[in-house]
Amino acid sequence: MSTLEDLIPTVNKLQDVMYDSGIDTLDLPILAVVGSQSSGKSSILETLVGRDFLPRGTGIVTRRPLVLQLNNIPLNSPLIEKENNLDFNQGENNTELSLEEHLQKNNNGYSPTIQTSNRNEWGEFLHKPGKRFYDFSEIRKEIAYETERIAGNNKSISKIPINLKIFSPHVLNLTLIDLPGITKVPIGEQPPDIERQIKNLLMEYIATPNCIILAVSPANIDLVNSDALKLAREVDPMGKRTIGVITKLDLMDSGTHALDILSGKLYPLKLGFVGVVNRSQQDIQSNISVKESLDNEEDFFKRHAVYRTISNRCGTRYLSYILNQILMNHIRDKLPDIKVRINTLIGQTEEELASYGGEGKITDENRASLVLQLMNKFASKFISSIDGTYSEIGTKELCGGARIYYIFNDIFGKSLNSISPTVNLSIKDIRTAIRNSTGPRPSLFVPELAFDLLVKPQIQLLLDPSQRCVELVYEELVKICHSSSFTELSRYPKLQSMLIEVISNLLRERLTPTRAYVESLIDIHRAYINTNHPSFISATDAMSSIAQAKKKENSNKITAPATNSPTASITQDGNLVTESTTPINESESKSDIDFSESPDAQNIKQSKESFLNYFFGKDPKSQLLNSQYSLNEPLISNQYSTGDGNVNLNSLNINDDENSQLFNLTEREQLECELIKKLIESYFSIIREMIQDQVPKAIMCLLVNYCKETSQNTLVTKLYKESMFDELLIEDLSISQNRENCLKLLRTYREASNIINDIL
Repeated sequence: MSTLEDLIPTVNKLQDVMYDSGIDTLDLPILAVVGSQSSGKSSILETLVGRDFLPRGTGIVTRRPLVLQLNNIPLNSPLIEKENNLDFNQGENNTELSLEEHLQKNNNGYSPTIQTSNRNEWGEFLHKPGKRFYDFSEIRKEIAYETERIAGNNKSISKIPINLKIFSPHVLNLTLIDLPGITKVPIGEQPPDIERQIKNLLMEYIATPNCIILAVSPANIDLVNSDALKLAREVDPMGKRTIGVITKLDLMDSGTHALDILSGKLYPLKLGFVGVVNRSQQDIQSNISVKESLDNEEDFFKRHAVYRTISNRCGTRYLSYILNQILMNHIRDKLPDIKVRINTLIGQTEEELASYGGEGKITDENRASLVLQLMNKFASKFISSIDGTYSEIGTKELCGGARIYYIFNDIFGKSLNSISPTVNLSIKDIRTAIRNSTGPRPSLFVPELAFDLLVKPQIQLLLDPSQRCVELVYEELVKICHSSSFTELSRYPKLQSMLIEVISNLLRERLTPTRAYVESLIDIHRAYINTNHPSFISATDAMSSIAQAKKKENSNKITAPATNSPTASITQDGNLVTESTTPINESESKSDIDFSESPDAQNIKQSKESFLNYFFGKDPKSQLLNSQYSLNEPLISNQYSTGDGNVNLNSLNINDDENSQLFNLTEREQLECELIKKLIESYFSIIREMIQDQVPKAIMCLLVNYCKETSQNTLVTKLYKESMFDELLIEDLSISQNRENCLKLLRTYREASNIINDIL
């Protein structure tokens, strides 16, 4: 267990570890020096160190945060004794020799300009590891050079800190951050928004709860106008972590003093106020040492009529002591939280490292097992995504097997149901098919060949939605394949792409036979029209349905004006129209169409018998209607006659009936067309229902289940080859870099944990 004095060096070690790793996630306890320009911040820091080492000038001099670590080393420290025994010729750590010193050395009269006693104090920059600066003027030059290197020479600022360690037997262990001075108005080459830039930079440091704010205010201004105290109050309104420093007490007007401020009566702060007297510019130009300045400061407070009562709580020496005590106590309070934070970061980093494959060391022995493991995991995820058993399946949208089910039942089902069985069949098409099926002979019955000719193209309408269903399922399987990757697999992009390619090729190979089989289903149904199907409506039932429809239609026309029997006609586009020209008497109309006097069952029986008589030619009325022309009418119309009883054969046009705008349908033809249409609708519904059931089954058998069952074996056959292992296990550069960063972070956090464990 270490002592309380070891706390500050411990935090300094933590800061060094964080700086070396380039991270800043621990929020370590710090002392931040805040004040306006020319408030005396630099003089306080130099007095605390006891040496002049900071750049001086007008305007913004401190343009980068300066992390200043003061390390106390006793005079009898082995580190100092080792330095005093070093030959000045050895190592890079010695101060470079001037030309005069080289000449003296060569003439055996070498006398170093830096005395051995001065080697008890030195400075080190973290950006120049291993090099020690024994000449503090060189430290000043290095700070100025490093500031311009990053922040430029146009007076702009940078948040990248400069880390400086001072080793001396004359300092107390202390760590401070000197921040740029607060300014209001841009001067010279300063950016127009310099005030905002500086405030944002200061806030990054003082807003953290682990920061102790050292608010520096000159005594020759009103305290209510102190920029440092205003800024501190924004982040620390209760004044719990702010210590006030009042500078330039010797420059106050005669008869005035700051006793009320230093006593905490005017502006209370938990950590209080400390008054100091800065070295004047005349003291600096007169080369008055810091020690003399500190002695003069003590004399000032002891002799002052007002401040002598509190002289033991004033001065830079007291400020150094109190800051040391405040920082140690603050570190002691915060270290347990820091330890918890470090342990949390270690756990998070180890978890992230595991996602990148651990430390990434793959031996020849475990290459094969790693490839096989990743293959099996990929195949398992592909299969479980289809089956819906994957543990990390999404909840925002349908995917995997659920999407395939949606394709079968919603997309494919609705697509089939949206097809009308006779959408592309007009009455003219049906009549033409019936006529073509009879040849030159008149037909006694509705020709069955006409039904076959008309229903087969309608069945073909089911092919496109069926093939589209296959394509949609294939696309979904490809999507599942691409989404079957996982974090560990993404570490090896070549292996990942090859796994996806093999499964994609397997799906593509199965797409062709699946499409062919679905097409054969349609061909099978077109090859044999089974009118004996149990669900197929019989011709008698179809005719009965038509009769019932006509009965209803005629009953609706009873109240309409009597006309002759309607003549059915269809337009060129195939639409059916009816025309009536000659009135008929009411009694005839009633006798012809009134079926309401008989019961429904009798009507159905009569309609069936009428249908049979009609098609067997036993119905006199139908025979009469079948007579296309009267015996008294000429066979050839007058428009084709020559006038002498001969016929002009050249004038005959066999397409006149087809090309006419309107053509007439006999009652027999009208009934035949309606009957065929009814039969087509019935048979199409049967085939559509069968296709809706058979196509998903075919897709599942030939495409989905086949790929599920053979995916793992296919991957092993194609990729599990020792000659391919080196190529497949090439890491992604970004993954490799991320793993290296994780390893670096993990080493840093573990080292920080070890440092804290030494004192807790």
